[in-house]
Amino acid sequence: MDVLRVEVVYALADAQDVVVLDLVEGAVARQALADSGLLARHGLAIEDLQLGMFGKRIAAEQRLREGERVEILRTLAAAPSEARRGRARRSR
Repeated sequence: MDVLRVEVVYALADAQDVVVLDLVEGAVARQALADSGLLARHGLAIEDLQLGMFGKRIAAEQRLREGERVEILRTLAAAPSEARRGRARRSR
């Protein structure tokens, strides 16, 4: 049975929590997340999470390949357009 190495990442405002896992080939993102221990460590519920890879959303059932990095996406503090307006106001 082939093994693949993947990373699962949860990025906070001031730090990253990165877990490297060896999973069996054919593993999906949900399995990597469950095996990482990040859910318990950060008090997260898998039903409430959105996952990503390279900044793009993925399904929890997406099959993983060697070297991929599953990201736990956080909700934005502000909409991008509101953040731009706020920066523009402060720069005047």
